[in-house]
Amino acid sequence: MTRVLVVDDEPQIVRALQINLKARGYEVHLAGTGTSALKVAAQHPPELVILDLGLPDFDGVDVIRGLRGWTDAPILVLSGRTDQTDKVEALDAGADDYVTKPFGIDELLARMRAVLRRSNLAPEQPIVTVGGITVDLAAKRVTLDDGEDVRLTPTEWHLLEVLVRNPGKLMSQRQLLTEVWGPGYETAGGNLRFYMGQLRRKLEPDPARPKHLLTEPGMGYRFEP
Repeated sequence: MTRVLVVDDEPQIVRALQINLKARGYEVHLAGTGTSALKVAAQHPPELVILDLGLPDFDGVDVIRGLRGWTDAPILVLSGRTDQTDKVEALDAGADDYVTKPFGIDELLARMRAVLRRSNLAPEQPIVTVGGITVDLAAKRVTLDDGEDVRLTPTEWHLLEVLVRNPGKLMSQRQLLTEVWGPGYETAGGNLRFYMGQLRRKLEPDPARPKHLLTEPGMGYRFEP
């Protein structure tokens, strides 16, 4: 039974989540403030956290930072804040995904399954097969079904490697730019869009309708196995 910590101070949302999650076999723990969230998490270490940013005592981003100090459990932000700055700040602090209120329960459940799949994957999985492509992380090699190698530039490989090592995780533009290009390139969004386009042309059957290298407008990118 997957243990979920729901952190929100809106009674109606908390009740709806508690009913729906328990009905689907999740073990649910509740917290209405940032302080109680950290306390409950320490007492009952969660396997997934659903977190509102607008808490009565302190900002949800601080809760993310507090949790990330000791746990890798996926954190799914559920918030009424729609500003891109808030979304990026939450992702950069360590959140795995971001759902904006109001939300559909089916979408939320799908996002939960996605982040849980990522957390359940072996962290050092050396070979990932997606569609007709095999990515060998140890050998730094990408091959098609027929054994033909896909030629990638060092930058294309580094970008693909970061995404593949974080399957299902929504990564902000700032995170990817820092990982691939290093400090000082956090605003070089044009570089990132160009190389994502290159990867799609080489790896996606239909680059205009990608199935694995996905864009979340205004938020970042994710790799879906």
